[in-house]
Amino acid sequence: MSDALVEVRNLIKHFPITRGIIFQKQIAAVHAVDDVSFDVIRGESLGIVGETGCGKSTTARLITRLLEPTSGTIRFDGQDITDVPRRKFKPYRRQMQMIFQDPYSSLNPRKTVGAIIAQPFAIHGLEEGKGQRRRAVQELMEKVGLNPEHYNRYPHEFSGGQRQRIGVARALALRPKLIIADEPVSALDVSIQAQILNLLRDLQQDLGLTLVLIAHDLSVVRHMCDRVAVMYLGKIVELASSDALYEHPRHPYTGALLSAVPVPDPELAARRRREVPAGDVPSPTNPPPACRFHPRCPKAQAVCSEVEPPLETKGQGTIAACHFPLTHEEAAERVATASV
Repeated sequence: MSDALVEVRNLIKHFPITRGIIFQKQIAAVHAVDDVSFDVIRGESLGIVGETGCGKSTTARLITRLLEPTSGTIRFDGQDITDVPRRKFKPYRRQMQMIFQDPYSSLNPRKTVGAIIAQPFAIHGLEEGKGQRRRAVQELMEKVGLNPEHYNRYPHEFSGGQRQRIGVARALALRPKLIIADEPVSALDVSIQAQILNLLRDLQQDLGLTLVLIAHDLSVVRHMCDRVAVMYLGKIVELASSDALYEHPRHPYTGALLSAVPVPDPELAARRRREVPAGDVPSPTNPPPACRFHPRCPKAQAVCSEVEPPLETKGQGTIAACHFPLTHEEAAERVATASV
């Protein structure tokens, strides 16, 4: 059996832009995900990071088939699920679950917490019997740090952190192999973020879950993830182990992201070089040719606008798509936080 639980190859998702009301004509397309390939190893935590609009959440929804890919293949647990009809997808849906970003909009306000967490049991025909289902739900509530006696309360009676715990319990109900957490703490207070992240890490270790964590906060990803994929404008530009990426980023965009991480030590902050990419992120409807980062890259040369760099090994298990990767000295200037 392959070590990879999820295998993504040449995944593409373009959203058409149309004109007209009755006779709609496609005039352009948003290149949300463009030729992305990676594996998710069983039992690992994989972080996906990048700026807003780079394709992180779209990639997550493609893996779970909440969105249909334009092209490419997705294999889950050795099976090609790319073209499985939706009416036959329920067995796979049971094995992969999502925790959504906003705990205020991802829960039905008209249902009690017990009914929300029990809904996966009803859909998949598990835990038959009202008493048995209630016990299973209360066990899940206790596992995620909620009071089982609050079974009949409604979402508005809970805080944001408690609501996200409800979302975690719902995702765990079917005992999935894969959990995809789409920025699960971005809408929460900082103190609550730490509680939810520690909960996810403990549950992963206790239940043997495979976790894909989508986040903006690079400190969160380092704390949680074994490997990190960096996305820019629909493409993966670097993929490495967490330690390798934070100690020696190879792609200039990764270096720029790490240079923006706040440093609590003023001496380290003073020594670090802050790298701010020039200009704005290009439009995903008309991405730059070849290397998509070249219009903003301080190391760009003529070849960067003519030849697309392949994702290839740059040493220490790191793969990056760059003609002129960062040297050790250049990386060290940007990642003074490595020892923090």
